[in-house]
Amino acid sequence: MRMSWMLLAGLAYAGPACAQGVLDSWASVTPPAEKPAVHAVSLAPPTTALLVLDLATQTCSAPSRPRCPAMAAHVQKLIAHAREKHWFVVYALGAASTEADILPAVAKQASEPVITGAPDKFVGTGLEQLLKDHKIKTVVALGSAAEGAVLETVASAAFRGFDVVVPVDGMVSSTLYNEQYVAWDLTHAPRLPERVTLSAVGQID
Repeated sequence: MRMSWMLLAGLAYAGPACAQGVLDSWASVTPPAEKPAVHAVSLAPPTTALLVLDLATQTCSAPSRPRCPAMAAHVQKLIAHAREKHWFVVYALGAASTEADILPAVAKQASEPVITGAPDKFVGTGLEQLLKDHKIKTVVALGSAAEGAVLETVASAAFRGFDVVVPVDGMVSSTLYNEQYVAWDLTHAPRLPERVTLSAVGQID
């Protein structure tokens, strides 16, 4: 009985101090002043793939991600560059989307494969083997949503040993904060900075 009372007293004492962690200081948190660096990159065409992630009507529309349609039009030049350089171009969609839902601004070519899966496009899609079959060493990833398909697929690619380039002007979300924390996470999370490079559409060759 005495032991139970002491345990409850201890829990009551410890609880409020750490009950919600960062939530207790939420209003006082400010983003880092240092912006992640953006780098110009030159890639080897035979071993480079472009992953076009979730640029479909269900995941790139004005109500949920109002900046996404304009971003999709912006990345047209990188997709065209990838084809000109003979990169391996792969489209990835969410479970609710089909090829017919891909935005016209980023329409696929007939020879380009499409996979369908969860936010992490490596899960249950065969994407890793597809890339390995084409001798891919570096992937360039763009699309929607920054905190979903982009973050999870990029991290998964890095953990599988691929080098990854992410154009920061080629990923979008419902809020700028989501895009900001993804850019920070990709350059500061354990192991990711070893493999992930932030760039921009006009700085990728």
